[in-house]
Amino acid sequence: MVFERPEAGRRRVIIEQVEPQVNNGRFPIKRTVGETVTVDADVFTDGHDRIHCKLLYRSEHQAEWHKTSMKPLVNDCWQGAFQVHDVGRYYYSVTAWIDHFASWSHDLKRRTESHDIAIALLTGAELVDAAVRRAQKSDAKKLKQFAQLLRSNGDNNAQLDTAMDSELAQLMSRYADPDLVTVYDRELVVVVDPALARFGAWYEAFPRSCSAEPGCHGTFADCEARLPYIAAMGFDVLYLPPIHPIGLTKRKGPNNSLTANDHDPGSPWAIGSKEGGHLSVHAELGTLEEFRSLVALAREHKLEIAMDIAFQCSPDHPYVAEHPAWFKHRPDGSVQYAENPPKKYEDIYPFDFESADWQNLWTELEGVFRFWIEQGVRVFRVDNPHTKSFNFWEWAIGRIKHDHPESLFLAEAFTRPKVLRYLAKAGFSQSYNYFPWRNTKQEITQYLTQLTQSAEREYLRPNLWPNTPDILTEYLQYGGRSAFMIRFALAATLGASYGIYGPAFELFENAPREPGSEEYLDSEKYQIRHWELHRHDSLKDYIARINRIRRENPALQHDWTLQFYDVDNDALICYSKSTDDLTNIILVMVNLDPHHTQSGWLNIPLDVLGLDADHSFQVHDLLSNARYIWNGPRNYVELDPQIVPAHIFRLRKRVRSERDFDYYM
Repeated sequence: MVFERPEAGRRRVIIEQVEPQVNNGRFPIKRTVGETVTVDADVFTDGHDRIHCKLLYRSEHQAEWHKTSMKPLVNDCWQGAFQVHDVGRYYYSVTAWIDHFASWSHDLKRRTESHDIAIALLTGAELVDAAVRRAQKSDAKKLKQFAQLLRSNGDNNAQLDTAMDSELAQLMSRYADPDLVTVYDRELVVVVDPALARFGAWYEAFPRSCSAEPGCHGTFADCEARLPYIAAMGFDVLYLPPIHPIGLTKRKGPNNSLTANDHDPGSPWAIGSKEGGHLSVHAELGTLEEFRSLVALAREHKLEIAMDIAFQCSPDHPYVAEHPAWFKHRPDGSVQYAENPPKKYEDIYPFDFESADWQNLWTELEGVFRFWIEQGVRVFRVDNPHTKSFNFWEWAIGRIKHDHPESLFLAEAFTRPKVLRYLAKAGFSQSYNYFPWRNTKQEITQYLTQLTQSAEREYLRPNLWPNTPDILTEYLQYGGRSAFMIRFALAATLGASYGIYGPAFELFENAPREPGSEEYLDSEKYQIRHWELHRHDSLKDYIARINRIRRENPALQHDWTLQFYDVDNDALICYSKSTDDLTNIILVMVNLDPHHTQSGWLNIPLDVLGLDADHSFQVHDLLSNARYIWNGPRNYVELDPQIVPAHIFRLRKRVRSERDFDYYM
């Protein structure tokens, strides 16, 4: 082994297995403002010398490292933690060294013979002398005094007290020999996002269907009028499908028919016409100024507007004529449309990320994000990112978040697991996932445990959607109103972040285009719909109540404390979330059967939740406001899906007894 610097050969401490890190530090981990990064590392040396280990961390705006001591756990594993306070990037690493003074002090405590103690005290004085040469002036003076006391011929007990002085130990740690200090061979990165990246409720709505008048194309002004309705349900994000001009060539008609009439609006995802492309707004929706007004008014209602970014073009998009090199061409010279044989999407041209002009393509697409950020948008939902270059996403998102660290990116990552995970690694703040198709207790338990307890939680934040304009699951098609209530309760309590496509969801729209399809009949993707928002059977009040419960209970605002519990009925699922200090504990029971009443006995490990098995405790159903007294880990639950298919219990740790009464003693 050859060392770049001769002194490196004297470094005896080994640092390895530093966690968390993603792909050996290739990608950053993720946190939101106020969260903690807990770091574990294997740190050891030859022999039996004592080690001092520190966690280093700093924000990207700080030149100097903060240092905090790491604590030994078991088997040479050390642990430390730091909190992140600002959006942007933080860096962290680990450093350690042989603490000769601590080793000396440890051995000194075990010595019994006066002759050995006297020699050891002189050895300690030499260690302090060496630190004097490295110390700052005022500290050097203190260290000299300690060295003199260790060498004095006075009472051994006084010398031993000096040797064990905590101030001396701190000074010796501060001025460790730098030639003996090992530093982990890389700086690891954590991307810190706003709290909305961790906790938020999304609502998707088509602006063109917001008109109060049936059959009329909605506008941004109509969308503004819809804001109080959405805000009253307790949502944080209003996500709009593409708002750009829509192409005419090969425009799709109702229910994705291949022919469209003159009055058919087409698919918003067929972006671009002679009126403009990705930097323009559809004329029937309004003007750019009116869009900015919508963004501003939404914030007054505590809603962020999320824009859909779909990097594809209609045949009429200006890019097609201006930049033909950005698209693939077929042998006959025509532009290659999107297809998934036998399906053809002739109204959409995908970009060619292998284009010889890829650098200009990348710059242009990055500019699309920057343009809408200038209009006030900070949240983006990205359409089909798995069909675009991974390298592009890492480059573009990294550059944008460097300048706008508050920006968030949701990946529509309905794709293969490894691809989904890589998109999260490449920079996406949140990810769609397979929640819509996890229906049984076993499926839900296994999948949500993977999302919240495995190593992928360090970089992948799930956003749970029970439906989208593309996804009307079989469960929702056949389960009726109760199925929508069940899936909403699951999404909103299993996930700190979730979303629904409305008003189709709260009005439990469940008719598929044809048997076996997950496409909606008369889908808004291809036509304008009029919704009866205040229908008597709407789920809007149920949604509002659960969103209020989420906001009032911090346990539901995080994912990592999710724990599942045993219930002796597979139609019932039970799980909890809690704050770290257990001051807020939420226990959720859901009947997964939308048709029948189900009952069962559940078992809760009370000690895990900080509950005393010898005392009764109260469970307060935040949905119905009912209160129950439970005793012990085993309790009976019954749920009728035609009434309310879920309990959302707040656990109160203790029920008062006569011992709490003043006169008892």
